[in-house]
Amino acid sequence: MKKDLHPEYFKAAKVTCACGNTFTVGATRAEIKVEICSKCHPLYTGEEKLIDTAGRVERFKNRRTSAVAPKVKKPRVKKRIK
Repeated sequence: MKKDLHPEYFKAAKVTCACGNTFTVGATRAEIKVEICSKCHPLYTGEEKLIDTAGRVERFKNRRTSAVAPKVKKPRVKKRIK
């Protein structure tokens, strides 16, 4: 067997959510930062809210507006070789 094959296991790893909630779990990292936890996730809270990560909604809206008005392409002109 190879030595040091498995990563170090932390029995009390601290998990911190973006909403401020903290709790401990067993993990291979000592500290874990998450965006959504069971205290703020819409499925568990019953509240409906829009979670926008890295501007996904804005990017989608920009793509929709550009798809509605497509760009006009110029026709190709073939060059004759003499």
